[in-house]
Amino acid sequence: MSADTVGGVWVYALQLATALRRYGVQVVLATMGAPLSFQQRRQVEQVPDMVVCESHFRLEWMDAPWKDVEQAGQWLLQLERRYCPDLVHLNHYSHGDLDWRAPRLVVGHSCVLSWWRAVFSKEPPIDYDPYRWRVRQGLQGADLVVAPSRAMLSALKSHYGPLSRTTVVYNGRRHLEYACLKKKPYVLAVGRAWDAAKNLATLAHIAPSLQWPVYLAGEIKHPDGGHVELDHVRILGQLAPEFIAHWYGQASIYALPARYEPFGLSVLEAALAKCAPVIGDIDSLRELWDGAACFVPADDPQALQDTINRLIDDPARREAIAHLAAARAGKYTLERMAATYFALYQDLLEGLNFSEAQAPATLA
Repeated sequence: MSADTVGGVWVYALQLATALRRYGVQVVLATMGAPLSFQQRRQVEQVPDMVVCESHFRLEWMDAPWKDVEQAGQWLLQLERRYCPDLVHLNHYSHGDLDWRAPRLVVGHSCVLSWWRAVFSKEPPIDYDPYRWRVRQGLQGADLVVAPSRAMLSALKSHYGPLSRTTVVYNGRRHLEYACLKKKPYVLAVGRAWDAAKNLATLAHIAPSLQWPVYLAGEIKHPDGGHVELDHVRILGQLAPEFIAHWYGQASIYALPARYEPFGLSVLEAALAKCAPVIGDIDSLRELWDGAACFVPADDPQALQDTINRLIDDPARREAIAHLAAARAGKYTLERMAATYFALYQDLLEGLNFSEAQAPATLA
């Protein structure tokens, strides 16, 4: 299983690999993007029998990545020859069409082209044509393509299709890790501050007009260099999982006015801790949270400000939305996600030929 060490895919891969152990699945985790952090090494040490093969190859969405992508492909094939896995689970695109010996599943967690369209409301420049080509080749070379939402699968088909072998598996989290604690009067946001898709600059812009302080947990340094500065919010930085769970537990409101979020693991984590979510009104978040969150247009700071302040002024409504979100979050469990992936693995190993008509049932 491949994993990058930069974003949410790391947590997804680590937790999925852990949950798959109950089915007798041992995962060899091949990491790319950046060296493992101290926190990540600690997380790996807590997983019995976890084999981690570390690299520093640049990821396909980074600047000037293609030499590294080529070398990473050779490295991955060497790992396959060394470990002889029954199946290859790729959490990136470019290597889906390599000459693998085992069946290969590719998960489309996000992509640059759909990110660009969501953030800038236009198609990316021709500079991204190599990315488009490599991603299309990787997806069309996969035995099965998985997306974490119907909205993300639709984006993949739009940019790189046709894709005939596809399904949707919603992400999950281990619920016991996110407890509801005594709530305090603050707004929490979690995410990569440098990612324009998170739209956290808009939250920072309206923070002085909110009745409660805003705390932001997440990386402010871009992996390609530089960092962002957000005024009017209290920066917590990159926190270990147990500390971020504590901040979720005490937060009354969770805000993520995202322009692009193929699934939104942080929204799930906040909902499990009974925060009232105020989130971007985009297709993927509507798909997952409609009726269990407050939605605001990403390009309407006034709506974001008014929605948060109304929740602050109305504790009964705030608590009601938090309970609705927690109930919805009960559908998105790590155990359910792992069971679905294991069933897909079995189908791939049995040589089933997936198609739109035969695709495994979407986890709902």
